[in-house]
Amino acid sequence: MRYAVERVRTGIPELDNALEGGIPKGSWVAVTGEPGTGKSILCIHYAYRGLIEGEPVIYVTTEAEFRDVVRQAKQFGLHLDDYEIFYLGSAPPAVKPQLVVIDIFSLLKKAKQISAAGGGRWHAALDIETLTAAIQDAYEVLGLTTGGRMSPRRHVRLIIDSLSAFWADKPAMARKYSYQLKIATHRENVTAVLVSQYAPTTGATFGYGLEHIADGVIHLWMDNVEEVKGVRRYLIIKKMRMTNHSLTAYRVRIEPGKGLSLEPLSGAE
Repeated sequence: MRYAVERVRTGIPELDNALEGGIPKGSWVAVTGEPGTGKSILCIHYAYRGLIEGEPVIYVTTEAEFRDVVRQAKQFGLHLDDYEIFYLGSAPPAVKPQLVVIDIFSLLKKAKQISAAGGGRWHAALDIETLTAAIQDAYEVLGLTTGGRMSPRRHVRLIIDSLSAFWADKPAMARKYSYQLKIATHRENVTAVLVSQYAPTTGATFGYGLEHIADGVIHLWMDNVEEVKGVRRYLIIKKMRMTNHSLTAYRVRIEPGKGLSLEPLSGAE
């Protein structure tokens, strides 16, 4: 007997088709690749698709100020600022937000708060404990927790761009930190997209760990620009649980007014 899998659309039609309709609800998906391959744009599509479907979004950004994310999204016709945005750590919102942003300033405030309550132990903004506490606060702001327990009624999209920032100085701890975060924040009605950076010089991930705890891995890369004398980007789904996903590599296109789209490579299986 085959059980139906509820799927979450990414906002990129070709990617959804390659995933039998989208990401399985409740999954943690790692989006890996070197800078410039389109990881953050994929995250923007995922967030916007959730907003237009009426789903709350938690957006953690360590790579850029969120106002710059909003500006970039507008270039692709994705208007994040059409929705009620709340920056975690600000004064309590007058109305329930649709999008909660956790940026480096939010993390700094949270780090000071938990350090003050922690009996002398200092927490940095990019500690995994700080991130975990901030995400749990975001659940509360969105009204998704009751008595400390998660409401199963609303689906939530969680984006962390990028998670590599939390172990950049301790890459050997990546697997431990990944498990720690997942245990603390995973919920059946939260579908997460988590960016993991690769070093452009070595092609290696900044710490190994996220791929091991992820339910899915979407990898992006580009040709050596010095050899091909241009920028050619690609995407492949390396794994996705509960999904008979495409094994085809795709050419990535990034266009003004449209954003990220995919084309199957000719001759690929």
